[in-house]
Order: sequence, then C-alpha cells, then structure tokens
Amino acid sequence: MSSFDVLAGDPGSSVLLHVPHSARNIPADVRAGIGLDDEALERELDHITDAHTAELAGRAAALAGVTPWRFVNRLSRLVVDPERFPDEREEMAAVGMGAVYTRTTHRDELRPAGTDPEPLLERYFRPYAAAMTEAVAGRLAATGRAVVIDVHSYPTAPLPYELHGGGPRPPVCLGTDAFHTPPKLTEAAREAFAVCGETGLDSPFAGTYVPLEFYGTDARVHALMVEIRRDTYMAEPGGPAGPGLDRLASALAALVDSL
Repeated sequence: MSSFDVLAGDPGSSVLLHVPHSARNIPADVRAGIGLDDEALERELDHITDAHTAELAGRAAALAGVTPWRFVNRLSRLVVDPERFPDEREEMAAVGMGAVYTRTTHRDELRPAGTDPEPLLERYFRPYAAAMTEAVAGRLAATGRAVVIDVHSYPTAPLPYELHGGGPRPPVCLGTDAFHTPPKLTEAAREAFAVCGETGLDSPFAGTYVPLEFYGTDARVHALMVEIRRDTYMAEPGGPAGPGLDRLASALAALVDSL
C-alpha cells in the first residue's frame, strides 16, 4: 500500500486539498515499536485521527465546478506526522509530538523517549515531503500559483497535548501564515464557511503547511488550514459522520470555486 495518494484534478486548477491526518493505518513493523496495547492504541487513534476528512475532501472535489487536486495521507500520523518540522523548529517536540511521536494525546508513553526517529523519517517523512513538493511545483508550473488548503478536524474539548488549547474553539478555525495566507484567501474562507457557524482565526490551532522548498520564500504559494470542530459533523471520539459532513463539503467546494 502506498503511504499517500496524489489524486489528479483539473489541469487548470491551482488548488491542492491536503489531507494529512485522516487515516488510521499503521504498518505491522511500525506497530511493533508502539508500546500501547491494542485497546489503548484504538483509543489513541480515536483521539488523534481527523476522522472523515478524506471523505470530506473527496465530496468537496466532486461538488466543485473545477476539480481541485488532492494529496491524501494513507497512514496514521502515529507513523510520522508529515506536517511537523523534522528538527528543532518544531514546538510540539516539547510534548513528545514532533515528526515522530513518543507521547500520546494524553501525554502517556507511545514510544520510548530515546527512540531514534531517523528510520521512520527516511522511510515515510521525506518521501511524503518530496511528493508534496512535486505536487505544489506541478500547480505552479501549470497555473502560475498554488493554493494549499489543509483539511483537518479537532476535538470539541481540549486534549492534554495541546499547547494552545485555552483559547476559542469555533466550529471552523482558519489557520493562517503571515507570508502565505493573503487576506483575500482568509475572507473567501470566512464567506464559504459562514453557513457552518462561526469561523475563527488561529485558535486553537494556528499556521499552515507549505513544503519547505517554498516556505517563506515563494509568494506564489498560498496556504490556509481549515480546522473543523468535530461535534459539527461526527460523534466523538472516532465515531461515524453525521449530516454535517454534507454541509461542510458544500462549503469547502464553494471555497475551492472562489479561488
């Protein structure tokens, strides 16, 4: 099984829907390095997985007037988290949740603290980053710009691992970057998601994902993180999707069409 899929959209689309945290799959040899028993691991996956976000992106792509491209992680973020910095820049490393997690959402041990991250970085993180870089470069070459829309979800109540969980938790949180998120992109998202309730900025999660080759240097790459509060579309934690998913898919499609 490939660790990710790049799903082609319209050749003229500049939009790339990125879905990094929707999967629960963990290869057997990676599972062997995780200290949780099966029951505890399933509970952790319920909390850490952005359930149904791949389906959300797929529905939105089908509804959009111009089909966006999609980049979908097929492995759990407990294998590697492709959106973390792989070095000392990553603030989540302070709670054992850098590119290779050693702690759970409740700050229990996931892997031994001294675990060498390099084998997992080499096998999964770097190929993912290279493929995402290529996907963004492809949109730049084809259309002159790339718009990366990160599709995430987050729990209604803060989890112990959150470093900034004390702020507002609106139905839709828009994560922005001073360099890569132009005001027009933020406003387009606010307008599109207005039907889903209040939208907020950078709380409880902030920032965007841009491949490091373009990060902070190429203004043609625009980026926005869309964080959806889970009670708006699913039973928490880890339960089935509800009717809210349709409304969110229509809103995401409207955002894509506005770009």
